[in-house]
Amino acid sequence: MTTRHADVAREMARLATEIERHNYLYYVKDDPVVPDAEYDRLLRELEKLEKAHPELAADDSPTRRVGARADEGFREVTHEIPMLSLANAFDPEEVAEFDERIRRRLECEVVEYVAEPKLDGLAVSLLYENGRLVRGATRGDGRAGEDVTANVRVIRSIPLKLRGEKLPTRLEVRGEVLMTRKGFERLNRRQDENDGKRYANPRNAAAGSLRQLDPAITAQRPLEFYAYGTGVFDGVKWPETHAGVLELLGEFGLRTNPHREVVEGLDGLLRAWESLNARRDELPYEIDGVVYKVNDLALQERLGFVSRAPRWALAHKFAAQEELTRVRAIEVQVGRTGAITPVARLEPVFVGGVTVSNATLHNYDEIKRLDVRVGDSVIVRRAGDVIPEVVSVLHERRPKNSREWNFPEKCPVCGSDIVFDEGGVIARCSGGLFCDAQVKETIKHFASRRAMDIEGLGSKLVEQMVDAGVIKTVADIFELDKETLVSLERLGEKSADNLLAAIDAARKTTLPRFLFALGIPQIGETTAGQLASYFGHLDAIMSAGEEALQEVPDIGPVVAHNVVEFFAQDHNREVIDALVDKAKIAWPAVQRVADDARLKGKTFVLTGSLSGMSRTEAREKLVALGAKVSSSVSGKTDYVVAGADPGSKLDKAERLGVAVIDEDALMEMLQ
Repeated sequence: MTTRHADVAREMARLATEIERHNYLYYVKDDPVVPDAEYDRLLRELEKLEKAHPELAADDSPTRRVGARADEGFREVTHEIPMLSLANAFDPEEVAEFDERIRRRLECEVVEYVAEPKLDGLAVSLLYENGRLVRGATRGDGRAGEDVTANVRVIRSIPLKLRGEKLPTRLEVRGEVLMTRKGFERLNRRQDENDGKRYANPRNAAAGSLRQLDPAITAQRPLEFYAYGTGVFDGVKWPETHAGVLELLGEFGLRTNPHREVVEGLDGLLRAWESLNARRDELPYEIDGVVYKVNDLALQERLGFVSRAPRWALAHKFAAQEELTRVRAIEVQVGRTGAITPVARLEPVFVGGVTVSNATLHNYDEIKRLDVRVGDSVIVRRAGDVIPEVVSVLHERRPKNSREWNFPEKCPVCGSDIVFDEGGVIARCSGGLFCDAQVKETIKHFASRRAMDIEGLGSKLVEQMVDAGVIKTVADIFELDKETLVSLERLGEKSADNLLAAIDAARKTTLPRFLFALGIPQIGETTAGQLASYFGHLDAIMSAGEEALQEVPDIGPVVAHNVVEFFAQDHNREVIDALVDKAKIAWPAVQRVADDARLKGKTFVLTGSLSGMSRTEAREKLVALGAKVSSSVSGKTDYVVAGADPGSKLDKAERLGVAVIDEDALMEMLQ
């Protein structure tokens, strides 16, 4: 080898070592020391040298993690030491029996164990010779598995070379390949975008990804690896405990689970199980139980095996989070904000520690994606306090006479039309002023400070009055009397008088406030002001068609449709008539914005507090002069009005070069 070649070879070895060090820090220790750009630079530099000098490229180079496609499928691998399965326990009594059997066989009072999370993935075996990864295999039936060497090489948390000076001549590492919850969500989103197959859960996704014939596909999947034990090991003095083995594997550069602990006796085992069960849903990956192993390796050897399982280990399972059941019916529920959610009524099934008879189907899109029908056999999932959901349908078990389920057109509670958002996914009841399912939230919004501003009519009082049947719609607020109020729990005479005074004061308002208070979907304060200024009168807004509404600035077809549908519901109109005619809610005449209004087309943002008027009043005055008042600063903003103690909006305006004016300048504009 020439001096030049020797220098190139040393540089390639240095780069490979540096890249593997960063792989270890990033994927195993979760403690990167360089930005991604620097890592990419090192990798490109090595690739460039290998391209120029292919004869010097090492077989285990970090650039060669992705190998060739296995067109002939996976060959069989026989495990030198069988990968045995574990006996399972499902309750504390079975764990107590396990501990008692071990103490009896060992003739001792207390046994030390290691308790580890039972990862819900795919068991694999990694064989290292003189520190280099030479083979990866699935567990298979425990005796023989499939050779997936090319695929395990692309998993970044699996080192291609072990770390350290004194390494085993042969070492078989056993562990779990899994997919994190976030990685699973990303994968399914990508599958949806590419019209690919969705995976039912992270375990299936991990197994399917590891068994891809093309390692390039596996490399794109967010797979992780955790080592939990060993098979063959030669050439080094081995630790005396299982905990010591895991520590040593960590020193070799393999990732082990940080949530393991050494415990004593039955009490220690059950405490570890309770602790992990309580934290189960906080972990970034799924676990389905806790594995108990006798810590002392010599004692493990004395205990030996029975059938296909070791006597010295036990898997204490959690309550299953997925189960199979059948759909009895599909209905829709109306949420407190009017959102319509389809729900599957199920044959009761015990899952996640409770009996489940209902599961959410999320929305219209999810119904179509799953193609779930009455009579279908489905997999239902429950994790922690999350609402149970249908995750997949076993279409091969579908009854022959099944029919596609269609979304209803009317609200099941009040009979009003169901309308969809712009994407056609989220459905809502359009009977917001009348629907019993929405009444509490409707009244809370109606009475809020930026709407009708009825001071004293807070959330708890609204719920109390609705539950007592005192009010059923917002119009009933103005029918309240002192006798009714003082009969309510924790409402004295003075509070009743104050509330009645606030209700009476609310009869005088503005048209924008009234429109906003009605709670029309997607009609905020700014849009309410624009509607009022454009049409000038409530009757004109209520009778406007979609085309006329879309002539209002920033109102598109979806918002226009929402407005038309809201006012098309007879129940809503009845409540509005009661508010205007019976409750005598009134407002000053609104002058329509002229085509030549001096602020027409200008966009303002208000930040900080104003001394001469409230920000709500300022907003109304600006809208009346044709301006648009936005809640966020952008390059399209014309003016930011900065009052006392302005927030981050002022900083953003200065960064974007947007004109900033004070309250005095605003007053001049308004005059």
